[in-house]
Amino acid sequence: MQRAALHNLLRPSLGLLFVTSLLSQSTNPFQGSVPSGAASSTPLALTLDEAIEGGLKFNLGLLHSDTASQTARAERIIALSALLPQVTGSLAHTEEQLNLKTVGLNFPPNPILTVPTIVGPFGFSAAQANVSAKILDWSVFRNFKAAKASEEAARLSVQDARDLVTQAVASGYLLVIADSSRLDSIQAQVVTDEALYKRAFDQHNAGVAAGIDVLRAQVQLKTEQQQLLAQRNQLAKDKLALGRVIGLPPAQAFSIASTTPFTPLNDITQEEAIRLALSQRADYQSAKKQVQAAREALGAARAEWYPTVDLNGFYGDTGPTLANSHGVFTITGALNFNIFNGGRIHGDIEKARAALKQRFDDLADLGAEVEVQVRNAFLDLQSAADQVAVARDNLDLANQTLDQARDRFTAGVTDNIEVVQAQSSVAAANDNLISALYAHNLAKVSLARSLGLADQQIKKFIEVK
Repeated sequence: MQRAALHNLLRPSLGLLFVTSLLSQSTNPFQGSVPSGAASSTPLALTLDEAIEGGLKFNLGLLHSDTASQTARAERIIALSALLPQVTGSLAHTEEQLNLKTVGLNFPPNPILTVPTIVGPFGFSAAQANVSAKILDWSVFRNFKAAKASEEAARLSVQDARDLVTQAVASGYLLVIADSSRLDSIQAQVVTDEALYKRAFDQHNAGVAAGIDVLRAQVQLKTEQQQLLAQRNQLAKDKLALGRVIGLPPAQAFSIASTTPFTPLNDITQEEAIRLALSQRADYQSAKKQVQAAREALGAARAEWYPTVDLNGFYGDTGPTLANSHGVFTITGALNFNIFNGGRIHGDIEKARAALKQRFDDLADLGAEVEVQVRNAFLDLQSAADQVAVARDNLDLANQTLDQARDRFTAGVTDNIEVVQAQSSVAAANDNLISALYAHNLAKVSLARSLGLADQQIKKFIEVK
């Protein structure tokens, strides 16, 4: 029971709170994916690189980001179209009959010449090309520049989504490794408990051990078996969650083909990491582009006061038939300017100015957040590295204590209370070491995400075998 309590306390420290918030099914599309096909009957041996590659292909959050980027590109094309000439063509034939009285032609009676008031029916055909173009419209031009900056921001957001997917996949993969290590540790403890239970049972039958020793050993064995069942279930659930992130069919069986030995990180200093993060983090660069887009939008709002020059016209052939027609055309140039608009332009300017301030504030906040994330990652790296060293020493000491307790119990010097306590200490030490190793690698993943280009950084930071 002590081990169960310790295990429950340790799991949040392994980064599960982060993984849970990052992969929340109800709110975050990065938890889901588009399955890559039907499940195979052959289990897969999944490496970390293969898992990341699958996430970058099939993760739903990344697919949504791609769609948003395509939408931003479409908005840029629409904004550009407003600057380009609009050309349409028409081919028409008209049949018409007119009542001249409706247009004010009411001829007096004439005994010599009767003028009809009904004309037609008659027909004519027309083929023409129509052109409208903005010769000068600074507001439309600035809106195009804003749309172009927004498109670039959306493209950078796709790279940021790739970093999030890489972080989620690597975190889930490391969690499965930690689960597998803990399962192996509990299985080893179960084997040890079975041997100790058998020894206590044999000694009791030989009359050299009390019945309470047998019961105590049996309780310890059952406790470990219960932990084994719970851990096996947790491993299966975490593998399902990892499969969802990378696009595996839910029924697809797979195993982890890589391990992550402990390797300290000494290649980069904290200040270098902060500078690198601010220069290459996709979300930070995207925020800069959003500031640029907001600045252009403010310029577009101010430019609504500027005069505009438009050109409209058409050229075509008109006649009773196209074979009996003549060219016709109209060209109109216009200078347009605002005189009074009821404060609409002023409202547009204030709205754009508020949006620009918000973008500036978001950029400043994100810059501070990036630095905090890098510093947190370094703190976690150092703390986890220290914990690994302490946990290894503690595991060695716990194993020595267990060996001595076994010897004392076998010699009849003491009962098996010491053995049970020593077993719990070994189990706790194993959990601590697994937790520390996982926390150290998870801190590397967080640092890779903090620096940007996470899929490239993880290959540098995390050594797999």
